[in-house]
Amino acid sequence: MTRKSGQGRARIGVSGWRYARWRGDFYPRGLPQRRELEHIGSQFPTVELNGSFYSLQRPESYRRWAASVPDDFVFAVKGSRYVSHMLRLRNVEQALANFFASGVLALGPRLGPILWQLPARQHFDAELVEAFLDTLPQTTAEALSLARRHDERLQDRAWLEIDADRPLRYALEPRSDSFADPSSLRLLQEHGTSLVIADTAGTWPRFDALTADFVYIRLHGAQMLYHSAYTEEELREWARLIRGWADGTGADDGKPRDVFVYFDNDARGHAPHDALALSALVADTPS
Repeated sequence: MTRKSGQGRARIGVSGWRYARWRGDFYPRGLPQRRELEHIGSQFPTVELNGSFYSLQRPESYRRWAASVPDDFVFAVKGSRYVSHMLRLRNVEQALANFFASGVLALGPRLGPILWQLPARQHFDAELVEAFLDTLPQTTAEALSLARRHDERLQDRAWLEIDADRPLRYALEPRSDSFADPSSLRLLQEHGTSLVIADTAGTWPRFDALTADFVYIRLHGAQMLYHSAYTEEELREWARLIRGWADGTGADDGKPRDVFVYFDNDARGHAPHDALALSALVADTPS
């Protein structure tokens, strides 16, 4: 999407990139697996890094990923499920220290929003959510300070450097409709945290409130979770919404916002093709 003066930027990509079904389809036949992220970087301006959700990655992996993409490429990083699903946001300071020490900060200027996905059983608890958001570092310098308190699990494998102090952005993807509570929206707004707009084929609630200076969208499939492709009509509607959020005409406050969009309908290989199609529609701004 060509960005006009005073307009946010729309970045559209995919969630993850290591999928066997993409090989010989989205990925050219014979492309070595080690160059798949490089191909992603040639097609999209962003990707959602989801391996970080399942386990702590290593600094050398983050450094290799950062070196595989263009300078203006952005990684959204999915926060650890140990924090969100096991600790359930309680007593998370040590786990957050390990997460930030694992190499996230090695992405440098390519580090984009950090996503925290909550399980459906996690209902809105104002005191708990506020305590969690208060614990999150707001800048890379704060994250570095927290990372230095990592435990022995990161001994000899921690990344404790930053190239500059930059603000951090967070997005929250709850799967309980209790987060539609007005006090939830106010809390997220106060902390500048984006409430994820997730399309989940009706499996989980969809929230459309804009609670931050950026919008985070996850497209898991409109008809069949993770499996269905998006129709042209569905993509055109998303393109209309994205343009409105980027230029401010679709926001109640009229403020332009950066928009991050990630397709997660990977089960049948639709995600990269849908992302390319949506990118073209968003770029084709109506006169």
